Amino acid sequence: MNSSALQPYFSTSSILNNECLNLVELTMTEQCTQTTISEKILVEHLGTGGKRLRARLALSTLSAIGINREEGIYWAASVEMLHNTTLIHDDIQDGDQFRRGKPTSWVLHGIPQAINAGDLGLMLPFLLVHNIPTSLENRYTLMRWLADSAVQTVHGQSKEMELLPKNNFFRESYLDCIKKKTGSFFSLPVKGSALIAGISECEAEKLGDAFLPIGILFQMQDDILDLYGDKGRDNRGSDLKEGKVSNLVIEHLLLAPEDRLKLVTLLHKSRDSTTQVEIDEFIEKFRNSGALDNCLRQIQSYADDVFNNEILKNYPDLYELAQDLIYLALNPIEDLLR
Repeated sequence: MNSSALQPYFSTSSILNNECLNLVELTMTEQCTQTTISEKILVEHLGTGGKRLRARLALSTLSAIGINREEGIYWAASVEMLHNTTLIHDDIQDGDQFRRGKPTSWVLHGIPQAINAGDLGLMLPFLLVHNIPTSLENRYTLMRWLADSAVQTVHGQSKEMELLPKNNFFRESYLDCIKKKTGSFFSLPVKGSALIAGISECEAEKLGDAFLPIGILFQMQDDILDLYGDKGRDNRGSDLKEGKVSNLVIEHLLLAPEDRLKLVTLLHKSRDSTTQVEIDEFIEKFRNSGALDNCLRQIQSYADDVFNNEILKNYPDLYELAQDLIYLALNPIEDLLR
């Protein structure tokens, strides 16, 4: 890849900072009284860390619009808790034993209790919204958006799980999945904070939509990082071991259809029977076929969409925030982009 085209995306701004993040952490923890095993598991899961990107995005959106970050503590906590909760269920469905370098909830406590903790985490964000210092009408809208995002996430996950069984290796299907699973969680913090900041519901939704491509970009980066970086889970190739139809898989099948039988057979194999030798083989194949380069070009295209968005340009600090997010996404794969 040519690095010169990507250079403008590597921002040095600090608008996406951790200010008030400790209050978000405290709010999430205090919402769990820890009187039940489900609450204790949820707190334990939240304690494994993570970038808290959705919470930071919610807080930073307020700051970019000129509102005190403390106005968005409960909103940031609700969005972050909802996102983290989906990861508990994802780990069970995908069979991932590690997240952020630590054993997953189902490994530590069993699948039934992990499901309970995840179910609890789906409900608590709505209680948090009740405490947001805004009008009753706005709280209703925020709850509706929160529910819609949760529904979209489930739809995306369900469709993703059907891709392999139905031999659905179409780019459009993959994009539909990640728009719902990942894109919605980049739109949600922004439009919610914009509403809290006094921006109209219609304009807030447009601003949220402007951040959707960043969610897609992050997921495409995550696909690449699984094979060419370190996600803090198992060895490289966890996505291939779990039979995930990633962007790399789709692009490779388009470029090298002669590998279809071998690759699809690999994806259908159980996690335990998939060897690292097989994973390493396709790491090289994806690179040699041009699939990796195609995925990197798509990432660059989505970044361009954000930087050409006319609505964002009306909010200079929010536009800068979008640039920071893209930097965060590209930074772990910067060497591949050059």
